[in-house]
Amino acid sequence: MTDRIARTGWTVAILLCLSTMINYVDRSSLSIVSVEVMREFDMNQQDFGNTVAVFMFGYAIMYALSGYVVDRLGTHRGFLAFITAWSVAQMLHAAAAGRASLAGCRLLLGLSEPGNWPAAARAIREWFPAGQRALGIGIFNSGSSLGAAVAPGLVAALTLGFGWRAAFVVTGALGLVLAVFWMFLYRPGPFASAGPAARPDWRWIIRQRGCWTLILARFFTDPVVYFVISWLPAYLRTERGFDLAMVGKYGWVPYIFGDIGYILGGWLSGRLIAAGWTLPRARKFVMAVGAAVMPLTMLAPWVPEAWMVLAVMSCAAFGHAFWIANLLTIPTDIFGEHQVGTASGFTGAGGAIGGVLANLGTGYIVRHYSYTPIFLMAGLMHPIAIVLVYRLLKDREFERASAGA
Repeated sequence: MTDRIARTGWTVAILLCLSTMINYVDRSSLSIVSVEVMREFDMNQQDFGNTVAVFMFGYAIMYALSGYVVDRLGTHRGFLAFITAWSVAQMLHAAAAGRASLAGCRLLLGLSEPGNWPAAARAIREWFPAGQRALGIGIFNSGSSLGAAVAPGLVAALTLGFGWRAAFVVTGALGLVLAVFWMFLYRPGPFASAGPAARPDWRWIIRQRGCWTLILARFFTDPVVYFVISWLPAYLRTERGFDLAMVGKYGWVPYIFGDIGYILGGWLSGRLIAAGWTLPRARKFVMAVGAAVMPLTMLAPWVPEAWMVLAVMSCAAFGHAFWIANLLTIPTDIFGEHQVGTASGFTGAGGAIGGVLANLGTGYIVRHYSYTPIFLMAGLMHPIAIVLVYRLLKDREFERASAGA
């Protein structure tokens, strides 16, 4: 029985990895075809930055609400609702007729995509014990790097063969296929309660030191990965001489290192716990290792060759993955089953708000100055955030927060 439960848990993690991969393919598609879309709709870089910010605005709003929705509906129904909604929104991009309708599609996508993360966090908590949760989180969240790695080749091939609109139809349809599998395959795990879903006290949750510390940490660090997803393909094409085919051929490389970081970062904290480290110490140490790698990002605009840019961004993707595999696990450590979705949603909203501000600023800075200030700021965010985590999130919070449920 124990072996069957363990096998089912890993199957759930892989299913969540696939959903996260599709989620990132969908959000990455616009950046990959940015040159074609900007040309067709007569957009400049600031217009593109504003369009990305519309997505992030919707993402920030719904990230704060999606966790509560998932906690009320439960993991099965909550996830099904969100994956269906974002897949339809992705397909609607094919009908965009100009800047306004494109922005409307991005808003719908932003309102529906964030539900993946609170639902996945709840599912991991239902299926994994504390010592294995970071690895489970790492496996499902590795789908973000897989999606970002798959997207350039897939979207470029579809665009070159059938036009950019077809790319949105096909990638959106993938999510609907996975929704069918989820509907029939997912069941609550051994760590899920048997009773009806309790109403989470969101006011109590957001007052907890653990919650608002994680909100701050993600506010500073999530914009870095949003920048990589939304702007790296455009940077390679406008500043490093890549064409669309080259982006498809080489743009996936940094994200493979992200996949390695997600799995290794999740495994390492579990290994340290098994070796006798306390859970808070293990989580924060692995986050600190990831944060220490991130200043390499500042080298990107200074290296002479394009392959060196990819090498630098590969290091950044690896460091961020080490960081986020454990940061995303902490809500499952310090909040109860019927609170973890809401808490994850609040923390993710902090990152999305940072992403809105960062994308608005990126569009302006790139148009009027260059990418250099953006890379410099991206290299500093994780070191700032880890200092905040060590100072604000004391070890006792891991017991205090869950005790207040």
